[in-house]
Amino acid sequence: MAIDFNHTILSARNSEASAKFLAEMLGLSAPQHWGPFQMVTTENGANLDYMDTDGEITPQHYAFLVSESEFDEIFGRIRERNLPYWADPGRMQLGEINHHDGGRGVYFEDPNGHLLEIITRQYGTGGWNP
Repeated sequence: MAIDFNHTILSARNSEASAKFLAEMLGLSAPQHWGPFQMVTTENGANLDYMDTDGEITPQHYAFLVSESEFDEIFGRIRERNLPYWADPGRMQLGEINHHDGGRGVYFEDPNGHLLEIITRQYGTGGWNP
């Protein structure tokens, strides 16, 4: 049996605005409303379901494998919006991108503090291993 990742739930202060942010940044279709969720669907059919909460939000990390041209487009939107970005998940290399495994990668935050990452090459495929 093949097992595919289907969805995850992200806590948000404003699920509609947060889902719209993610869809716009990644160049995906507009979010869809279903039950208490605002769902953003990736090209491989996985959903990121934003759900409103009044409680504390524990930031999570979400990584997206993109093509070189998609990286350029998304990184352009990050820079157009003057969003802070980092080359590393510890947020020590502000204003930089990484080149792990011969690709490019960058981290930025959504409106709730979730750490989003775009990479052009799957980690472990190009010999980089610190």
